[in-house]
Amino acid sequence: MECLAGFVILPTAASPIMRSSLFCAPKKYRNAVVVSAKLQHNDDDPLFRAAVSRASLRFQETHRPEPLFVDPYAGCFVPLSVEADMKHQLHQYCLATKFIDDKLLTTTNNIDGLKQVVLLTDGMDTRPYRLNWPTSTIIFDISPERVFKKAAQKLEGCWATEKIGAGKIGLFFHSSWLMGVQRRALALLSLHLDNVGAKIPRSCLFFHVPSESPYIQQTLCSKGFTGNRPSIWAFQGLPVMTLASFEEFLSIVSNLAMKGCLLLGELPAWLAETEVGIKSAKKIWMDKLFMSHGLRVDVIGYEEVGRNLGKVPMPGEFKDMLFVAEQLRFSDDQMETWRKEFERIEEEADEEGFEEL
Repeated sequence: MECLAGFVILPTAASPIMRSSLFCAPKKYRNAVVVSAKLQHNDDDPLFRAAVSRASLRFQETHRPEPLFVDPYAGCFVPLSVEADMKHQLHQYCLATKFIDDKLLTTTNNIDGLKQVVLLTDGMDTRPYRLNWPTSTIIFDISPERVFKKAAQKLEGCWATEKIGAGKIGLFFHSSWLMGVQRRALALLSLHLDNVGAKIPRSCLFFHVPSESPYIQQTLCSKGFTGNRPSIWAFQGLPVMTLASFEEFLSIVSNLAMKGCLLLGELPAWLAETEVGIKSAKKIWMDKLFMSHGLRVDVIGYEEVGRNLGKVPMPGEFKDMLFVAEQLRFSDDQMETWRKEFERIEEEADEEGFEEL
């Protein structure tokens, strides 16, 4: 393997893609990546490892010949020893990620004025940076604080080439230079060389809320969330250890989301199995669970998502349940607004009656 102008030249198209040698990088980028690698290898936090595992799946998907999505930042979290396997099977997590991405963007683009997006994540969700959010979108990330802080440090030190959708840390080319996307990436390199670190789109705001906080609902409101404006909530990766902890988040959604707003995401299947144990009863259990919080839920099959995308997920039993739920209740803010309006109307009626007397 030979280094030429900072790029790795792979001898054959069948070879796995490896990230470029650190010795081919400018010194300041080299140091940043070395620090990142030490953090990845020395961290024994199970929440951190789980988040890195999901980032690895996004990294693999990004380098498929026809990826469902491109995550140019996933490589910031993946150990340097990880290879991009061009032939890896499509994981259900990637199908769910694509489904959630599309639903988030479709919904926010159909909202006039202020858009509110609440992401319940593992702390390494890159949607705030990689999705093309419409103007006036406020994004809230609820995730474990210790994971989020480490992820933020890594994103700040991302190589400039992470900004290029076709690449990872370093750019990768076959010896014949056949891949047109990679040639375009080379042309873009000079435009991005000084643009280091992940950025939130302009005209958008981003706030983090620690999932460990006992005051998540109050913190969201203090950072600007309002139940009088539309919102969409996405649950993917947030660690839940018990059914009770998941229900706490359902209660938050039920209290804050306007009527008609959506909650979508992946629910760990083991939560249902511990309650009912029978696969055929999971749907009934899901209906009762969500309806008890004023949410009407639909369970979405991964096979159905795959068919709609023209993809076949890897065989085996799915470990999560993909769902979309609609808020049927009025939010606390909506109820308070109407209460004040009702009081105002009553007071005006009393004043009119007094004047007649």
